[in-house]
Amino acid sequence: MKPMSEQHFAILRRHMVELIGMHMDLMSDELGKALDDRLAAALTEVPRHLFVPPQLAALAYHDAPLPIGFEKTISQPFVGALMIDLLAPQAGDSVLEVGTGLGYQAAVLARLAGRVWSVEIVEEFAAAAESRLQSLGIANVVVRVGDGSRGWLERAPFDKILVTAAARHVPEPLVKQLKPGGRMVIPIGPAEVQHLTLVSKDAGGQIELREVLPVRFTQLETGQ
Repeated sequence: MKPMSEQHFAILRRHMVELIGMHMDLMSDELGKALDDRLAAALTEVPRHLFVPPQLAALAYHDAPLPIGFEKTISQPFVGALMIDLLAPQAGDSVLEVGTGLGYQAAVLARLAGRVWSVEIVEEFAAAAESRLQSLGIANVVVRVGDGSRGWLERAPFDKILVTAAARHVPEPLVKQLKPGGRMVIPIGPAEVQHLTLVSKDAGGQIELREVLPVRFTQLETGQ
């Protein structure tokens, strides 16, 4: 069999975005909206197959999570897209991402926000993500190794925060580093049952949580 070409990957990527749009449409009553046009364009542009292990590239556009090493996964495309859609990043936003993985979500966010600050606890992932992002000429993402549950105090406050691993409760440092009027998307709950949760912070600093969808993520690792 011939190896897949960039044209083949582009076709699969368009199909992936169409499927995500269909899922979003089916959930429109719960979400109150369809897939954001800017997000759809970003998903169509970012070569997801470059952000998975090379041997899994042909599976990159299937609507399923894939292993990336260290007992971690890249999220199902629909769930990853839904998280960013709920986050609603805007062109001038400063966004904190907790859990870089191999850099795919950061690459999508880079097309939607002003600056992305991404924290990854696995050194090998952080290095691999930086390499991939640089190879694509993405210059508005900064990756560092660290405990994402503590946020990135030197770069705070943030307009938006995206957490790509599950916590039993919303980490307090992340709440403190979120701007008034900002929002955070995070899976909340133990390993057995979690809910993708939208955290909104009002102008007075009060927090409101809205459960959106049952999900299953790996647990957020914290430093000792």
